Amino acid sequence: MLYALKIAARYLTASKAQTALLVLGVAVGVFIFIFMSALIGGLAEFILSRTVGDLSHVTIEAEDPDPAILIHPGGQVLAVIERGRARTASLSEAATFIPLIETVPGVIAVSPQITGAGFLARGAQVAQVSVTGLEPGRESDILDLDGYMTQGSVRLGSGLIVLGEALAEDMSLRLGQTVRLQSSTGVSAVLTLSGLYDTGNGLIDGSSIYVSLSTARTLFALPQGVTRIEIKLRDLNDADAAALRIAALTGLDAEPWTEGAEQLLEALDAQAQTGVFLKSFALITIVIGVASALLLSTYRRRPEIGIMRAMGAGRGFVVFVFVTQGALVGLMGGVTGAALGYLALLPFPSREDFEVGTLPMDITQGSYGLAITLTVIGAILASILPARSAARVDPVTAIGQ
Repeated sequence: MLYALKIAARYLTASKAQTALLVLGVAVGVFIFIFMSALIGGLAEFILSRTVGDLSHVTIEAEDPDPAILIHPGGQVLAVIERGRARTASLSEAATFIPLIETVPGVIAVSPQITGAGFLARGAQVAQVSVTGLEPGRESDILDLDGYMTQGSVRLGSGLIVLGEALAEDMSLRLGQTVRLQSSTGVSAVLTLSGLYDTGNGLIDGSSIYVSLSTARTLFALPQGVTRIEIKLRDLNDADAAALRIAALTGLDAEPWTEGAEQLLEALDAQAQTGVFLKSFALITIVIGVASALLLSTYRRRPEIGIMRAMGAGRGFVVFVFVTQGALVGLMGGVTGAALGYLALLPFPSREDFEVGTLPMDITQGSYGLAITLTVIGAILASILPARSAARVDPVTAIGQ
Protein backbone atom coordinates (compact mmCIF):
# COMPACT_ATOMS: atom_id res chain seq x y z
CA MET A 1 0.00 0.00 0.00
CA LEU A 2 2.87 2.36 0.73
CA TYR A 3 4.24 1.63 -2.72
CA ALA A 4 0.84 2.44 -4.25
CA LEU A 5 0.79 5.69 -2.30
CA LYS A 6 4.25 6.54 -3.60
CA ILE A 7 3.14 5.94 -7.19
CA ALA A 8 0.01 8.09 -6.69
CA ALA A 9 2.12 10.93 -5.30
CA ARG A 10 4.58 10.60 -8.19
CA TYR A 11 1.73 10.82 -10.72
CA LEU A 12 0.61 14.07 -9.08
CA THR A 13 4.10 15.62 -9.04
CA ALA A 14 4.92 14.51 -12.58
CA SER A 15 2.63 17.19 -14.00
CA LYS A 16 2.77 19.96 -11.44
CA ALA A 17 0.90 22.54 -13.52
CA GLN A 18 -2.01 20.20 -14.17
CA THR A 19 -2.13 19.10 -10.54
CA ALA A 20 -2.03 22.72 -9.36
CA LEU A 21 -4.96 23.62 -11.62
CA LEU A 22 -6.93 20.59 -10.43
CA VAL A 23 -6.29 21.41 -6.76
CA LEU A 24 -7.20 25.05 -7.41
CA GLY A 25 -10.47 24.00 -9.02
CA VAL A 26 -11.32 21.84 -6.01
CA ALA A 27 -10.33 24.68 -3.66
CA VAL A 28 -12.64 27.10 -5.46
CA GLY A 29 -15.53 24.66 -5.06
CA VAL A 30 -14.79 24.27 -1.35
CA PHE A 31 -14.48 28.05 -1.00
CA ILE A 32 -17.97 28.48 -2.52
CA PHE A 33 -19.32 25.77 -0.21
CA ILE A 34 -17.93 27.52 2.87
CA PHE A 35 -18.99 30.97 1.69
CA MET A 36 -22.57 29.79 1.10
CA SER A 37 -22.65 28.03 4.49
CA ALA A 38 -21.53 31.20 6.27
CA LEU A 39 -23.95 33.38 4.29
CA ILE A 40 -27.04 31.17 4.68
CA GLY A 41 -26.31 30.50 8.36
CA GLY A 42 -25.51 34.14 9.08
CA LEU A 43 -28.61 35.35 7.26
CA ALA A 44 -30.80 33.00 9.31
CA GLU A 45 -29.19 34.26 12.53
CA PHE A 46 -29.65 37.88 11.42
CA ILE A 47 -33.33 37.36 10.57
CA LEU A 48 -33.98 35.63 13.89
CA SER A 49 -32.13 38.30 15.85
CA ARG A 50 -34.11 41.08 14.16
CA THR A 51 -37.50 39.38 14.50
CA VAL A 52 -37.19 37.31 17.67
CA GLY A 53 -34.09 38.66 19.42
CA ASP A 54 -36.01 41.46 21.17
CA LEU A 55 -39.05 39.33 21.90
CA SER A 56 -39.80 36.89 24.67
CA HIS A 57 -38.57 33.40 23.82
CA VAL A 58 -41.02 31.78 26.25
CA THR A 59 -44.12 33.54 27.60
CA ILE A 60 -46.43 32.70 30.48
CA GLU A 61 -49.69 34.59 30.10
CA ALA A 62 -52.42 34.91 32.72
CA GLU A 63 -55.76 33.60 31.51
CA ASP A 64 -59.20 34.83 32.53
CA PRO A 65 -61.09 32.24 34.54
CA ASP A 66 -64.08 30.62 32.90
CA PRO A 67 -67.31 32.61 33.43
CA ALA A 68 -69.52 31.53 36.29
CA ILE A 69 -72.58 29.57 35.14
CA LEU A 70 -75.82 28.99 37.08
CA ILE A 71 -77.34 25.63 36.06
CA HIS A 72 -80.80 24.33 36.93
CA PRO A 73 -80.93 20.82 38.44
CA GLY A 74 -82.60 19.76 35.22
CA GLY A 75 -79.52 20.76 33.22
CA GLN A 76 -80.69 24.08 31.76
CA VAL A 77 -78.34 27.08 31.93
CA LEU A 78 -80.12 29.80 33.87
CA ALA A 79 -77.48 32.51 33.92
CA VAL A 80 -73.94 33.24 32.82
CA ILE A 81 -71.79 35.90 34.45
CA GLU A 82 -69.77 37.38 31.57
CA ARG A 83 -66.21 38.58 32.01
CA GLY A 84 -66.02 42.27 32.73
CA ARG A 85 -63.97 44.22 30.22
CA ALA A 86 -62.10 45.97 33.00
CA ARG A 87 -61.10 42.78 34.77
CA THR A 88 -57.45 41.86 34.53
CA ALA A 89 -56.36 38.24 34.79
CA SER A 90 -53.27 37.74 36.91
CA LEU A 91 -50.61 35.27 37.94
CA SER A 92 -51.05 35.77 41.65
CA GLU A 93 -48.15 33.48 42.65
CA ALA A 94 -45.60 34.91 40.20
CA ALA A 95 -43.18 35.76 43.02
CA THR A 96 -42.96 32.04 43.82
CA PHE A 97 -42.53 30.90 40.22
CA ILE A 98 -39.83 33.36 39.13
CA PRO A 99 -36.98 31.86 41.25
CA LEU A 100 -37.92 28.40 39.92
CA ILE A 101 -37.89 29.58 36.30
CA GLU A 102 -34.48 31.21 36.76
CA THR A 103 -33.02 27.81 37.66
CA VAL A 104 -34.04 26.24 34.32
CA PRO A 105 -30.93 25.58 32.15
CA GLY A 106 -30.56 28.10 29.35
CA VAL A 107 -32.68 30.85 30.96
CA ILE A 108 -30.78 34.14 31.11
CA ALA A 109 -33.55 36.60 32.03
CA VAL A 110 -37.04 36.55 33.54
CA SER A 111 -39.25 39.63 33.37
CA PRO A 112 -42.51 39.84 35.38
CA GLN A 113 -44.86 42.31 33.72
CA ILE A 114 -48.28 43.89 33.97
CA THR A 115 -49.71 44.66 30.56
CA GLY A 116 -52.87 46.28 29.31
CA ALA A 117 -54.41 48.94 27.11
CA GLY A 118 -54.78 52.62 27.83
CA PHE A 119 -55.04 56.14 26.51
CA LEU A 120 -52.25 58.70 26.60
CA ALA A 121 -53.49 62.29 26.72
CA ARG A 122 -51.80 65.67 26.53
CA GLY A 123 -54.17 68.54 26.18
CA ALA A 124 -56.57 67.75 23.34
CA GLN A 125 -54.28 65.06 21.90
CA VAL A 126 -55.17 61.47 22.76
CA ALA A 127 -53.47 58.26 21.59
CA GLN A 128 -54.40 54.66 22.23
CA VAL A 129 -51.38 52.82 23.62
CA SER A 130 -50.20 49.47 24.86
CA VAL A 131 -48.99 49.77 28.46
CA THR A 132 -46.29 47.54 29.92
CA GLY A 133 -45.26 47.70 33.54
CA LEU A 134 -41.68 46.54 34.12
CA GLU A 135 -39.82 45.80 37.30
CA PRO A 136 -37.09 48.39 37.96
CA GLY A 137 -33.72 46.89 37.13
CA ARG A 138 -35.23 44.51 34.57
CA GLU A 139 -36.22 47.11 31.97
CA SER A 140 -33.89 45.71 29.29
CA ASP A 141 -34.10 42.01 30.10
CA ILE A 142 -36.31 41.21 27.09
CA LEU A 143 -36.47 44.25 24.79
CA ASP A 144 -33.11 46.01 24.89
CA LEU A 145 -34.56 49.39 25.81
CA ASP A 146 -31.23 50.60 27.13
CA GLY A 147 -29.63 49.96 23.75
CA TYR A 148 -32.46 51.72 21.92
CA MET A 149 -32.58 54.82 24.12
CA THR A 150 -32.01 58.08 22.24
CA GLN A 151 -32.79 60.53 25.02
CA GLY A 152 -33.10 60.34 28.78
CA SER A 153 -32.82 57.21 30.90
CA VAL A 154 -34.41 53.80 30.70
CA ARG A 155 -34.66 53.56 34.48
CA LEU A 156 -38.30 53.42 35.50
CA GLY A 157 -39.49 54.74 38.81
CA SER A 158 -42.79 55.74 40.30
CA GLY A 159 -44.38 58.50 38.24
CA LEU A 160 -42.08 58.04 35.23
CA ILE A 161 -42.88 56.92 31.70
CA VAL A 162 -40.78 55.92 28.65
CA LEU A 163 -42.13 56.39 25.10
CA GLY A 164 -41.06 55.68 21.56
CA GLU A 165 -39.75 58.65 19.60
CA ALA A 166 -42.50 58.24 16.99
CA LEU A 167 -45.25 58.52 19.59
CA ALA A 168 -43.55 61.46 21.32
CA GLU A 169 -43.24 63.26 18.00
CA ASP A 170 -46.92 62.67 17.17
CA MET A 171 -47.92 64.18 20.51
CA SER A 172 -45.26 66.93 20.48
CA LEU A 173 -43.72 65.68 23.72
CA ARG A 174 -40.27 66.42 25.11
CA LEU A 175 -38.31 65.06 28.05
CA GLY A 176 -39.51 66.31 31.42
CA GLN A 177 -43.04 67.08 30.27
CA THR A 178 -46.05 65.46 31.94
CA VAL A 179 -48.79 63.39 30.34
CA ARG A 180 -51.95 61.73 31.59
CA LEU A 181 -52.28 57.99 31.18
CA GLN A 182 -55.68 56.37 31.66
CA SER A 183 -55.88 52.59 31.77
CA SER A 184 -58.70 50.37 30.53
CA THR A 185 -59.87 50.09 34.15
CA GLY A 186 -60.58 53.83 34.22
CA VAL A 187 -57.74 54.73 36.59
CA SER A 188 -55.63 57.74 35.56
CA ALA A 189 -52.15 58.85 36.50
CA VAL A 190 -50.05 61.91 35.68
CA LEU A 191 -46.58 60.80 34.61
CA THR A 192 -43.33 62.51 33.67
CA LEU A 193 -41.59 61.61 30.41
CA SER A 194 -38.15 60.34 31.43
CA GLY A 195 -36.87 58.62 28.28
CA LEU A 196 -37.31 58.18 24.53
CA TYR A 197 -36.37 55.09 22.52
CA ASP A 198 -36.23 54.15 18.86
CA THR A 199 -36.26 50.45 17.90
CA GLY A 200 -36.85 51.03 14.20
CA ASN A 201 -40.14 49.12 14.50
CA GLY A 202 -42.94 51.56 13.80
CA LEU A 203 -45.56 49.45 15.58
CA ILE A 204 -43.59 49.42 18.82
CA ASP A 205 -42.27 52.98 18.62
CA GLY A 206 -45.71 54.43 17.87
CA SER A 207 -47.87 52.60 20.41
CA SER A 208 -45.88 50.93 23.20
CA ILE A 209 -45.18 52.76 26.45
CA TYR A 210 -43.36 51.55 29.56
CA VAL A 211 -43.96 52.37 33.21
CA SER A 212 -42.77 50.88 36.47
CA LEU A 213 -44.47 47.79 37.88
CA SER A 214 -45.78 49.79 40.85
CA THR A 215 -47.36 52.37 38.53
CA ALA A 216 -48.97 49.61 36.48
CA ARG A 217 -50.41 48.04 39.64
CA THR A 218 -52.19 51.30 40.39
CA LEU A 219 -53.40 51.80 36.83
CA PHE A 220 -54.83 48.30 36.45
CA ALA A 221 -55.97 47.81 40.06
CA LEU A 222 -53.72 44.79 40.55
CA PRO A 223 -52.31 44.86 44.10
CA GLN A 224 -50.45 41.56 43.69
CA GLY A 225 -49.31 39.21 40.95
CA VAL A 226 -48.57 40.03 37.34
CA THR A 227 -50.33 39.43 34.02
CA ARG A 228 -47.35 38.03 32.12
CA ILE A 229 -43.93 36.51 32.65
CA GLU A 230 -41.52 36.83 29.74
CA ILE A 231 -38.43 34.64 29.58
CA LYS A 232 -35.29 35.01 27.50
CA LEU A 233 -33.03 32.08 26.64
CA ARG A 234 -29.36 31.83 25.79
CA ASP A 235 -30.31 29.96 22.60
CA LEU A 236 -33.71 30.84 21.17
CA ASN A 237 -33.72 27.57 19.22
CA ASP A 238 -34.21 25.76 22.56
CA ALA A 239 -37.53 27.52 23.17
CA ASP A 240 -39.74 24.43 22.67
CA ALA A 241 -37.76 22.27 25.08
CA ALA A 242 -37.42 25.10 27.63
CA ALA A 243 -41.17 25.78 27.52
CA LEU A 244 -41.88 22.12 28.33
CA ARG A 245 -39.45 22.18 31.26
CA ILE A 246 -40.93 25.42 32.62
CA ALA A 247 -44.48 24.11 32.27
CA ALA A 248 -43.56 20.90 34.08
CA LEU A 249 -41.80 22.85 36.85
CA THR A 250 -44.48 25.49 37.46
CA GLY A 251 -47.68 23.88 36.22
CA LEU A 252 -48.33 26.98 34.08
CA ASP A 253 -48.94 27.11 30.35
CA ALA A 254 -45.61 28.26 28.89
CA GLU A 255 -45.74 29.23 25.21
CA PRO A 256 -42.55 29.26 23.09
CA TRP A 257 -42.02 31.90 20.43
CA THR A 258 -42.29 29.22 17.73
CA GLU A 259 -46.04 28.98 18.29
CA GLY A 260 -47.61 31.37 15.84
CA ALA A 261 -44.34 31.82 13.93
CA GLU A 262 -44.98 29.10 11.36
CA GLN A 263 -44.52 31.44 8.39
CA LEU A 264 -41.13 32.64 9.66
CA LEU A 265 -39.98 29.07 10.29
CA GLU A 266 -41.16 27.98 6.83
CA ALA A 267 -39.24 30.86 5.24
CA LEU A 268 -36.07 29.92 7.15
CA ASP A 269 -36.51 26.27 6.16
CA ALA A 270 -36.89 27.24 2.50
CA GLN A 271 -33.77 29.38 2.78
CA ALA A 272 -31.83 26.46 4.30
CA GLN A 273 -32.97 24.15 1.49
CA THR A 274 -31.80 26.71 -1.06
CA GLY A 275 -28.40 26.69 0.62
CA VAL A 276 -28.25 22.89 0.43
CA PHE A 277 -28.93 22.99 -3.31
CA LEU A 278 -26.27 25.62 -3.93
CA LYS A 279 -23.68 23.74 -1.87
CA SER A 280 -24.58 20.50 -3.63
CA PHE A 281 -23.86 22.11 -6.99
CA ALA A 282 -20.43 23.13 -5.69
CA LEU A 283 -19.69 19.52 -4.69
CA ILE A 284 -20.96 18.22 -8.04
CA THR A 285 -18.56 20.61 -9.78
CA ILE A 286 -15.70 19.19 -7.69
CA VAL A 287 -16.65 15.59 -8.54
CA ILE A 288 -16.89 16.32 -12.27
CA GLY A 289 -13.55 18.14 -12.28
CA VAL A 290 -11.69 15.37 -10.45
CA ALA A 291 -13.26 12.61 -12.56
CA SER A 292 -12.40 14.38 -15.80
CA ALA A 293 -8.78 14.98 -14.79
CA LEU A 294 -8.26 11.40 -13.64
CA LEU A 295 -9.85 9.98 -16.78
CA LEU A 296 -7.42 12.05 -18.82
CA SER A 297 -4.56 10.81 -16.64
CA THR A 298 -5.69 7.22 -17.19
CA TYR A 299 -5.50 7.54 -20.96
CA ARG A 300 -2.12 9.27 -20.81
CA ARG A 301 -0.63 6.60 -18.56
CA ARG A 302 -1.96 3.50 -20.30
CA PRO A 303 1.56 2.28 -21.22
CA GLU A 304 2.73 2.69 -17.61
CA ILE A 305 -0.37 0.91 -16.33
CA GLY A 306 0.28 -1.90 -18.84
CA ILE A 307 3.84 -2.30 -17.56
CA MET A 308 2.59 -2.48 -13.94
CA ARG A 309 0.03 -5.08 -14.92
CA ALA A 310 2.65 -7.08 -16.86
CA MET A 311 4.92 -7.07 -13.79
CA GLY A 312 2.22 -8.67 -11.70
CA ALA A 313 0.30 -5.70 -10.28
CA GLY A 314 -3.29 -6.75 -9.71
CA ARG A 315 -6.38 -4.79 -10.61
CA GLY A 316 -6.93 -3.90 -6.95
CA PHE A 317 -3.46 -2.32 -6.82
CA VAL A 318 -4.18 -0.17 -9.89
CA VAL A 319 -7.57 0.85 -8.49
CA PHE A 320 -5.95 1.80 -5.17
CA VAL A 321 -3.35 3.98 -6.95
CA PHE A 322 -5.95 6.07 -8.74
CA VAL A 323 -8.34 6.24 -5.78
CA THR A 324 -5.43 7.41 -3.61
CA GLN A 325 -4.58 10.00 -6.23
CA GLY A 326 -8.16 11.30 -6.14
CA ALA A 327 -8.18 11.35 -2.33
CA LEU A 328 -4.93 13.37 -2.25
CA VAL A 329 -6.35 15.88 -4.71
CA GLY A 330 -9.53 16.18 -2.62
CA LEU A 331 -7.58 16.58 0.61
CA MET A 332 -5.20 19.23 -0.76
CA GLY A 333 -7.99 21.13 -2.48
CA GLY A 334 -10.29 20.85 0.55
CA VAL A 335 -7.71 22.16 3.01
CA THR A 336 -6.68 24.96 0.65
CA GLY A 337 -10.30 26.00 0.01
CA ALA A 338 -11.16 25.88 3.72
CA ALA A 339 -8.16 28.05 4.58
CA LEU A 340 -9.05 30.57 1.87
CA GLY A 341 -12.68 30.61 3.01
CA TYR A 342 -11.70 31.23 6.63
CA LEU A 343 -9.35 34.06 5.67
CA ALA A 344 -12.00 35.63 3.42
CA LEU A 345 -14.57 35.58 6.25
CA LEU A 346 -12.29 37.08 8.90
CA PRO A 347 -12.99 40.74 7.98
CA PHE A 348 -16.75 40.31 8.42
CA PRO A 349 -18.24 41.26 11.82
CA SER A 350 -19.30 38.56 14.26
CA ARG A 351 -22.95 37.59 14.66
CA GLU A 352 -23.25 39.88 17.70
CA ASP A 353 -22.18 42.87 15.58
CA PHE A 354 -24.34 42.34 12.47
CA GLU A 355 -25.39 45.65 10.95
CA VAL A 356 -28.18 46.51 8.55
CA GLY A 357 -26.90 47.00 5.00
CA THR A 358 -23.97 44.57 5.31
CA LEU A 359 -23.66 40.90 4.42
CA PRO A 360 -24.50 38.91 7.58
CA MET A 361 -21.63 36.44 7.24
CA ASP A 362 -21.15 34.12 10.22
CA ILE A 363 -17.62 32.73 10.26
CA THR A 364 -18.61 30.12 12.84
CA GLN A 365 -21.03 28.50 10.39
CA GLY A 366 -18.54 27.93 7.59
CA SER A 367 -18.75 24.12 8.01
CA TYR A 368 -15.01 23.78 7.39
CA GLY A 369 -14.62 20.21 8.59
CA LEU A 370 -17.74 19.12 6.72
CA ALA A 371 -16.51 20.79 3.54
CA ILE A 372 -13.13 19.00 3.68
CA THR A 373 -14.74 15.65 4.52
CA LEU A 374 -17.33 15.85 1.73
CA THR A 375 -14.67 16.98 -0.72
CA VAL A 376 -12.41 14.01 0.04
CA ILE A 377 -15.36 11.61 -0.20
CA GLY A 378 -16.49 13.23 -3.45
CA ALA A 379 -12.98 13.03 -4.91
CA ILE A 380 -12.73 9.34 -3.96
CA LEU A 381 -16.08 8.60 -5.58
CA ALA A 382 -15.05 10.59 -8.65
CA SER A 383 -11.86 8.53 -8.96
CA ILE A 384 -13.61 5.15 -8.90
CA LEU A 385 -14.66 5.25 -12.57
CA PRO A 386 -11.19 6.24 -13.87
CA ALA A 387 -9.62 3.68 -11.49
CA ARG A 388 -11.81 0.85 -12.77
CA SER A 389 -11.09 1.92 -16.33
CA ALA A 390 -7.35 1.81 -15.60
CA ALA A 391 -7.65 -1.62 -13.96
CA ARG A 392 -9.25 -3.06 -17.10
CA VAL A 393 -6.31 -2.08 -19.30
CA ASP A 394 -4.91 -5.07 -21.21
CA PRO A 395 -1.12 -5.23 -20.52
CA VAL A 396 -0.14 -6.43 -24.00
CA THR A 397 -2.26 -3.85 -25.82
CA ALA A 398 -1.14 -1.01 -23.53
CA ILE A 399 2.58 -1.83 -23.93
CA GLY A 400 2.14 -2.05 -27.66
CA GLN A 401 0.81 1.51 -27.74
